[in-house]
Amino acid sequence: MSRTRVWALGILLLLYLIGVLLLSAVTLHEPKGNSFSTKVSEYGQQISRSKHLEYGVSGLRPPLRRSKIQWCSELRFLEPPQVPVALASFPGSGNTWLRYLLQQATGIYTGSVYKDYGLLKNGFPAESIMNGSVLVVKTHEYGPPARRPFSKAILLVRAPTPAIQAEFNRQSGGHIGFASLERYKRNRGKYWQQFVAEKLISWRQTNLDWLRNFTGPTHVIFYEQLVKNVANTVKTILDFLELPVSDELFNCALDRKEGIYRRKRRALAFDPFTADMKRMIEKEQRRVYEEIYNFAMPARKKR
Repeated sequence: MSRTRVWALGILLLLYLIGVLLLSAVTLHEPKGNSFSTKVSEYGQQISRSKHLEYGVSGLRPPLRRSKIQWCSELRFLEPPQVPVALASFPGSGNTWLRYLLQQATGIYTGSVYKDYGLLKNGFPAESIMNGSVLVVKTHEYGPPARRPFSKAILLVRAPTPAIQAEFNRQSGGHIGFASLERYKRNRGKYWQQFVAEKLISWRQTNLDWLRNFTGPTHVIFYEQLVKNVANTVKTILDFLELPVSDELFNCALDRKEGIYRRKRRALAFDPFTADMKRMIEKEQRRVYEEIYNFAMPARKKR
């Protein structure tokens, strides 16, 4: 083999090794699954080991993406950081819209246990941050590992019928899209029937788990209540968070309350919920709402 070929092979090998090292570095910065293992700093800030540890230390945060949304004030992190607060809900309950309203009213980032790249690029640059540097942290999870990182919780509850349909639309058409008629009729309607049955169980378990088993202060609000009276509902949340905001900023948030993450209404040519589905949904809704009315309306503070 000539000396020229040896040099060429050496250069190619070097470039290959550099590429492998670069890819390894990128991979090491990605979150690993849904681990909720945490570490508490000397300031009492809770930091997720699996979700970008550098976000928990001032000065080491990477530059955040700018969205096209017109904000009432420049978004920022909480300084000093507070205790982590969960914004828990079943999917399709308006979690993203409420995050938007809170960011408008306070000028403070909201985080999430997920890393939704669509949200990351469009209004929620602190997506995947789940420590006390953000105002609230979105989660649809339940159970001990899901509750453990948080000291306070806001439970957002929406009636199961529209919540399940909203989640079906999201899985089919994104955050503001819709499922096609063919989607409902897939596999002779059995796909939709199974989806409703499974999601109804998840709806009940999510709400009752946070309601019964979370040991910190808990504030419960209904999505329908939020839609009907945005101003009053957001004020109760800000009071719960013990976060005063100026009238100017709050009024600006109300002027821009619609945002881009509320799905517009669309009438279907048929009712996708059968009589059996409606009876099943009504039974579960009555069960969950009875517990909310007895123990958690409008807010329950546990000590």
